[in-house]
Amino acid sequence: MTFDDLQLHDTLLRAVKAEGYTTPTPIQQKAIPHALAGRDVLGVAQTGTGKTAAFALPILQRLSAKAPAGGARPVRCLVLTPTRELAGQVGDSFGTYGKGLPLRHAVIFGGVGQNPQVQTLRNGVDVLVATPGRLLDLMEQGFVSLRSLEVFVLDEADRMLDMGFIHDVRRVIKALPPKRQTLFFSATLPPDIVDLARSILTDPIRVEVTPASSTAETVSQQVYFVEREQKRGLLTHLLKEGNIHRALVFTRTKHGANRVAKQLEGAGVSSAAIHGNKSQNARERALDEFRSGTLRVLVATDIAARGIDIDGLSYVVNYDLPNVPEQYVHRIGRTGRAGASGTAVSFCDAEERAYLRDIERTIRRNVPVVEDHPYRSGQPAPRPVSHASGAAPEARPSGNGGRPQGTPRPAGNGGGGGHSAGASRRRRGGRGGAGGGGRGQGRPEGGRSAQGSGGSGGNASRGGQGGSRGSGGGRPAVAQAPAKAPEASPLPPRRPSPKWF
Repeated sequence: MTFDDLQLHDTLLRAVKAEGYTTPTPIQQKAIPHALAGRDVLGVAQTGTGKTAAFALPILQRLSAKAPAGGARPVRCLVLTPTRELAGQVGDSFGTYGKGLPLRHAVIFGGVGQNPQVQTLRNGVDVLVATPGRLLDLMEQGFVSLRSLEVFVLDEADRMLDMGFIHDVRRVIKALPPKRQTLFFSATLPPDIVDLARSILTDPIRVEVTPASSTAETVSQQVYFVEREQKRGLLTHLLKEGNIHRALVFTRTKHGANRVAKQLEGAGVSSAAIHGNKSQNARERALDEFRSGTLRVLVATDIAARGIDIDGLSYVVNYDLPNVPEQYVHRIGRTGRAGASGTAVSFCDAEERAYLRDIERTIRRNVPVVEDHPYRSGQPAPRPVSHASGAAPEARPSGNGGRPQGTPRPAGNGGGGGHSAGASRRRRGGRGGAGGGGRGQGRPEGGRSAQGSGGSGGNASRGGQGGSRGSGGGRPAVAQAPAKAPEASPLPPRRPSPKWF
């Protein structure tokens, strides 16, 4: 199939071909015909599969078919995205594909002054791309009206949930006219997202190109077992000895990102950190320098796990493993995009081995272990578990909750099975920023930290730490290793993957 087979207007076809695209991706092949027909669409696909064009092209065709009445330019399409980086990229896509059409688009997000955005809205826009916080602020001030809306797009819905935006999203939905077309896209379908989709979609067509929480086959995955305090040395070793020209490195906290970037700079590796405490200008400057090759390493928190499209990025490094298994999928989805190959490297210390097992359950495969490296952990690597018929592996009995013998319980897991309350809605003053921490991650990006909810786990202190160590709720205490100088903040409680609907 080619784009010519999708019944798109000649102007859109010329714009697509000018970008060098000839064959639509699977999500585009499945979603565009239904979107052109006016149907509601539930799209499930990984990042990097071409979702933006899957909704932008049919929307541009629909809106250009008729001019708004009376020459006015009310908002006719709203695209809601979780982060400002993603909002900017979606806006760029509308500008690229619609450059030959008499339509206007605008992008609004927080972290910058609102006056230029307000002036753009007063001039009239057909397509508005927005993050939830700034959109609600401008709606409450009377600068945005959605009464004339024809199409609503909720992009990266599961990321909205992870970042604690679900209540803001529901407030926006209440302001939408009941008669509209809704296009709903998500990389995964946890139960809360399924409920949200059912509440806003009318007789939708479901298009799915990959199983929920699967990783792209073009990404080669590796895990290095390493002691916590040796991660810095291992990262520097790989960057200096390996054939790594550019790498996106993920840490759990913003302070960890700053620390790793500073250490790499000291080792002669050009680096910068990006997270929720950075200004919009600083973030954009770091991204531009990384894209151009001026920076060799970009160190990021999970704020950058989605919505940042770096052409030719071949390496992603999980300096800290995420405690939310789905976040691993989103992180490594930054490489191996659009059919290109990529490598995802993960560092796993003793306390993170339970996180690794959760990740392997979610992706239904074992991550190959790299044994031969100079910073190898003193603890033996756990044996891989069989994933028969694609099912999640069974926990190997060990008398320690299914973890390999000798593996300490992750910090903050207070009695087992608890999840953090870190996904609460951010305070009004923090709206618009793309920080805010992920669901169940103890809000490592700042704000209130987690309270362990299982057993008798202790309360976490306020601040940017991930969460405190819980007290094992009736289980014998796990022996602790001698105190060491901390490499990063205490680990947040692990959150197992939900059952898919």
